[in-house]
Amino acid sequence: MLLPLGRTGGVVAKTAEYIGRRDSRFVAVHRGGLLDAPHHRLLVSWAADCAEHVLPLFTSKYPKDDRPSQAIEKARAWSRGEASVDEAREAAFAAHAAARRASDAAAREAARSAGHAVATAHMADHELGAAAYAIKAVRLSSPAAVATLAGKRECQWQREHLPEAIRELVLSDEEQRNRKFWSVFI
Repeated sequence: MLLPLGRTGGVVAKTAEYIGRRDSRFVAVHRGGLLDAPHHRLLVSWAADCAEHVLPLFTSKYPKDDRPSQAIEKARAWSRGEASVDEAREAAFAAHAAARRASDAAAREAARSAGHAVATAHMADHELGAAAYAIKAVRLSSPAAVATLAGKRECQWQREHLPEAIRELVLSDEEQRNRKFWSVFI
C-alpha cells in the first residue's frame, strides 16, 4: 500500500499499521508510520539548523554550559547515522535541564529549541518544537515594539532553510499545529 507523505509530497510503502495518536506522517516506517529514514534525517537536520540559528542567545548568557550546543551536535551526528536514538534522547534531556536552569527567558527558549531538535531523532514531530522555541527565543530577545516582526523574520528564515524534500510535510504540520505552538508560524 502506498500513502502520501505531506500535502503533496512523495510516497512511501507502508509495512505495518500504526495505531497511536501521533500523526502517522511523523512515525517511522518500521513503527508502522509513513516516515522513511531519509526524510526523518532531514527533519532532524533542519530542526538542528533552527536551534543553531538561535544558540548564541543561550551561549552569550551561559558560555560555560555546553549542553544545548552538544544537543545540536548530537542531532547532526544522528542525522549522519553516527549516533543512536538513546544518545539523542540523553542529549535532549540535558538540553532541557539547561533550559530549566536558565534564568534568562530568551536563553531558556533557545535551549529548549536545542532539546527539541535532538529529540526529533526519537519522535520526529518534535521538529516543530525546535522551530517554535527558536521563534520564541528571538521574540523574547527583541525589544517589545519589534518582537512580533522579529519572530516573523525568524519563521521566514526557517522556511527558507527547509529542504525541498520535507517542505510540504513541515508546512502542513505548521498549519495543523500552529495553535498548539502559540501561533508563531505566521
